[in-house]
Amino acid sequence: RRRVRMCYWKQWRRARTKVGKLLALGTRKREAILTAISRKSYWHLSKSLATQTGMTNVWLASQGLLSVCDLWMKAHGYA
Repeated sequence: RRRVRMCYWKQWRRARTKVGKLLALGTRKREAILTAISRKSYWHLSKSLATQTGMTNVWLASQGLLSVCDLWMKAHGYA
């Protein structure tokens, strides 16, 4: 999931776009702005509080991401 968050972050290019998308996903305004203008790497920011509160596991599932844990449990008869 972290790599997928990184790919979305990279895809959103401009700071204004990043702030808008994070705000639409429910991140607090201050966190969204500080994360969007940060000079840290994509990988580092994919683990930040703003991206994790915005791009939740539920949101990623709604985007079509399959959970490896769920697939493993289904294959081994747990679910």
